[in-house]
Amino acid sequence: MNLVPTRGHVTLVGAGPGDAGLLTLKGLRALEAADVIVADRLGARAVLDGLAADGIVITAEVIDVGKLPGYHAVPQDAINELLVRLAREGRRVVRLKGGDPYVFGRGGEELAFCRAAGVDVEVVSGVTSAVSVPAIAGIPLTHRGVATAFTVVTGHDQIRAIGGGRDHTVVLLMGIGTLAHAAATLARGERGADCPVAIVEDGFGPAQRVTVGTLATIIHQAAARGVRSPAVVVVGDVVSLSPYAPEELALSERKAASL
Repeated sequence: MNLVPTRGHVTLVGAGPGDAGLLTLKGLRALEAADVIVADRLGARAVLDGLAADGIVITAEVIDVGKLPGYHAVPQDAINELLVRLAREGRRVVRLKGGDPYVFGRGGEELAFCRAAGVDVEVVSGVTSAVSVPAIAGIPLTHRGVATAFTVVTGHDQIRAIGGGRDHTVVLLMGIGTLAHAAATLARGERGADCPVAIVEDGFGPAQRVTVGTLATIIHQAAARGVRSPAVVVVGDVVSLSPYAPEELALSERKAASL
């Protein structure tokens, strides 16, 4: 599809987890064609910086709407209005969002608002942190003989509703502040208190770090190590495949393949 329209247009682009190498080619072409980029801080800014470091010139004006330490993010309603206003000015607008716009990124809301205002809008999917961040810690969300399904959640009510055992992987996004509640809730189910857990902090960033424990121990480990957001939490037996898993939790790929 032509990404250089003759009138104002909005393209919702998933920036991925923050590594410019994981930006899709279609997303890059949209950035190169843009007049203005409305960017999140997490993921999106790191990708723009990474492209610049690789010598890729993006000439568009960049408007930062992400949350910074000590400052509140631009409200979603204001972002929606900004996208429509810029497009109505005849500008080619890229809304650059961390991860994938449709995975807890409120991309659906932005698309619906633009369409309701009569603005042309397109979505360019990105690599979600729910999958890519566990991968850098050597954790596949599914693995033959170990796990056949996974669920991605953020909220308390969602966690309470998750069934299944340790072969059903759970990925918690934005879950550090509610980690104690999540761990206790999941431990009460079939997974049990000894179910493996991994926290991957600052995936693809300079402070990337992995903490591995169990539902019974992870809260104390996180407190002792000063675990901070952004981080992705993975719960399930697939965590045992990680090279970061301690010996008592480790499950070799060879053994897993034989299951």
